Amino acid sequence: MIGAAWNLLLGLAWIVLTGDFSGRNLLAGLLFGYLVLALIQPQVPALAGYAQRLPRLIRFVGFFLKELLLANLKVAFDIVTPPWYMKPGVIAMPLRARTEFEIAFVANLISLTPGTLSLDVSDDRRVLYIHAMFLDDEEELRRGLAELERRALELFH
Repeated sequence: MIGAAWNLLLGLAWIVLTGDFSGRNLLAGLLFGYLVLALIQPQVPALAGYAQRLPRLIRFVGFFLKELLLANLKVAFDIVTPPWYMKPGVIAMPLRARTEFEIAFVANLISLTPGTLSLDVSDDRRVLYIHAMFLDDEEELRRGLAELERRALELFH
């Protein structure tokens, strides 16, 4: 969080110093600020790991968009074709997420994906109950959801 604040300040300083208040110049300032922070990261303990977060975020967004597209196509195909292939059901997925923010983030990502919906979290916050539209292969669904959770949690650690 400290790194992002410094990056924003460096980007704003770039705008003020260049005198160009366009969005493209702000993006350039943010990029230069990111590079500067990546270079000084080994000397500043508060910036530890900051330079590695952006590539992880880009990889996660790419992964999530791919999963989102595949889930949309699967649901759309089931709706358009006359015999419905869905086999709805509820599963209990063990969570690796521990904080309330992490659990909420994972649960919302699952709910954003068509065909799945987060229903509830157990009282001990160790299990997430999920309604799935396609419960043909429960183990494959669990593996896919566990991979989504793993990649989401990578963003915070």
